[in-house]
Amino acid sequence: METPLSWKSRALAYYEKHELRLSLAFFVGGFIFDVFTLSDIDDPISIAQQVAYIAIMGFILCYDFVNGEEAELQSGPGLVRRFWAYRMLVFHFFLGSLLSIYSLFFLKSASFFSSVVFVLFLLGMMVGNELKSVQKSGLDFKIALYVICVFCFFSMVIPILLGFVGMFPFLLSLIATAAFVWGMYKLLEGRVGTILLKRRLLAPGAIVAVAFSAFYLIGWIPPVPLSATKMGVYHLVEKPAGDTYHLHHERPWWKFWRSGDQDFRAEPGDKIFFFVSVFSPARFDDSVYLRWSQYHPKLGWQGTDRIPMRIVGGRKGGYRGFTNKSNFTPGDWRVSVETSDSREIGRMYF
Repeated sequence: METPLSWKSRALAYYEKHELRLSLAFFVGGFIFDVFTLSDIDDPISIAQQVAYIAIMGFILCYDFVNGEEAELQSGPGLVRRFWAYRMLVFHFFLGSLLSIYSLFFLKSASFFSSVVFVLFLLGMMVGNELKSVQKSGLDFKIALYVICVFCFFSMVIPILLGFVGMFPFLLSLIATAAFVWGMYKLLEGRVGTILLKRRLLAPGAIVAVAFSAFYLIGWIPPVPLSATKMGVYHLVEKPAGDTYHLHHERPWWKFWRSGDQDFRAEPGDKIFFFVSVFSPARFDDSVYLRWSQYHPKLGWQGTDRIPMRIVGGRKGGYRGFTNKSNFTPGDWRVSVETSDSREIGRMYF
């Protein structure tokens, strides 16, 4: 008569049989958890956490460059030496956490229609990080993923420090990333062969820099740290006093998923009001533009107006403003909220 297995043995057997499926399920669950627990992009604790993750990951990569990926740690606290053999689990956990954070920040800052490729690229990197083939790969791919995290970090922090977005903060982010990789190169120079360093460190870094430059020129990189928290089309927007806005609409109660009158029934003399709330970090001072466009059956979307709106950061719910249009014809319309360099923060059709 066979001895029945304990619940721990049964659980371990089930995990080994469905390891990939369970890993992906926990991965998706962790991503959803991050959606609801993500702190503000300029939160000092969150930034410090990212710096710590990047520093620890960099130490692991540099150590493996010098000593090999199978080497044991010869000095340091006993607890660290005891768990050093599992450092790649730590590396991939931190890597997955950073990619998750950056994917969510970019997703919040992007118009889905204009930046879906870049967000899917980051999500693909995040999912790829969970695959065993990637986790067991050499340093080349790990370096590329690491450089992506470094660039994402600088591309968020530098606009926060400068207080505006655009080409200049993007170029500074690229320069800072290149300087970071070059610093790693100089740190390892003399300890690791020059040819190996160029192939496994500088080459992946250069590929990431070229790819991100192309993404920016195409318009795929979202304008972090800005994000449109609310957009809507209304028959009237009033700001009677203080910090209060009154939004008037004719939307039926059961169309609760819509923002205002996306089916706008216009009477003679009506104006179309577009209301938007844009989140920006404290001390942020920049302008966004509200671009009105109408769809033409033969010519496609044709722009009619591009109205600037100044935003000042620091308000928890976002900086709010509105614009209106009195000269319009029936048809399909959209309003795009975009930065000065025409990167979309949000878009609404009506």
